Amino acid sequence: MPRVLITGAAGFLGSHLCDRFMAEGFEVLGMDNLITGNMENLEHLLGNPNFTFYNNDVSNFVHVPGKLDYILHFASPASPIDYLKIPIQTLKVSSLGTHNLLGLALNKKARILVASTSEVYGDPKVHPQTEDYWGNVNPVGPRGVYDEAKRFMESMTMAYHTYHGLETRIVRIFNTYGPRMRLNDGRVLPAFIGQALRGEDLTVFGLALITEWAEFRMPDWDAVANSMTHKVVFDGRNLYRKQTMIAHGYDYFGIGMGDSIAEKR
Repeated sequence: MPRVLITGAAGFLGSHLCDRFMAEGFEVLGMDNLITGNMENLEHLLGNPNFTFYNNDVSNFVHVPGKLDYILHFASPASPIDYLKIPIQTLKVSSLGTHNLLGLALNKKARILVASTSEVYGDPKVHPQTEDYWGNVNPVGPRGVYDEAKRFMESMTMAYHTYHGLETRIVRIFNTYGPRMRLNDGRVLPAFIGQALRGEDLTVFGLALITEWAEFRMPDWDAVANSMTHKVVFDGRNLYRKQTMIAHGYDYFGIGMGDSIAEKR
């Protein structure tokens, strides 16, 4: 039975990934220090012999006995409310934590996927962002603790890939929402939903052109899971033609689902 370690397992995305890999027949090791995660997201898995939970901060150390086939590093505060409140922990989990997990992957000969973010582009001057755009980040601004932490995560991951030949994957996650997302998350959709549930007026905090997505979408869990076992392209903008990518030997997934913008055009 393949074994996978999922960090940030008690969080919104991590808990869904635990469900997915359990359903796929994996032995799942969930790890979280519960600084922003919630054990209620994992209660239904506790007691299952194929699920083990470790209450641990990956920034300090990571020890997992036995073999390990895959690592998914999803541990990090992601809400502006959280990473502005705990900036140092935010920096450490994507720097020291990533370093620890890359070392573990190297030791275990495991493939590792790290969860990055659209925030690596900072306050972008290019819309939509392409992979050859390097972003516009203020390293000393209040949001820099999250942006730069994730940029360092990507750099460290690529260093292990090029220097050690480690099998690595990087996914840049944009706007997602769904079950288990906290109503006090601080982002627009849970804020709207929370106000609606309380019978309050919906607060629009500012006016802006929507430049990221035509709509907020549910994550494509199949796409994330398949990245660990297939040669794939994850297109966060749905910009490319699916048949073109298939012709080049790749499985193609538009993160967030839906037809590609190229096909619609």
